[in-house]
Amino acid sequence: MSDKIVIYQKPTCSKCRATLSLLKESGEEFESINYYEVPLTADKLRELIQKLGLPVRDILRKDEPAARDLSAASDDEILAAMVRNPDLIQRPIVVRGNQAKLCRPPENVLELLK
Repeated sequence: MSDKIVIYQKPTCSKCRATLSLLKESGEEFESINYYEVPLTADKLRELIQKLGLPVRDILRKDEPAARDLSAASDDEILAAMVRNPDLIQRPIVVRGNQAKLCRPPENVLELLK
């Protein structure tokens, strides 16, 4: 694969750090985006979700206190809440071309390195 690898992550997250370590060990070039410093737009988050091939609810961190009010919310409402509060987004998300993986566990990133 020749597509650029991009990891959307939070530096204090243990899964993010483990995934970054696997990417570094791979020798592949990649870009790391801390989406707390560079916030995701609704369009970008929608694009990532499409590449993941997952329903919006599957990338919602349901254990977060702010998620409790979203049980009856629509996909668009959940998406808007994740844009406002990035703690609601499962992480890390790694993209390569038109493919993306939610790297929980971090070893999921290996599927994009083949």
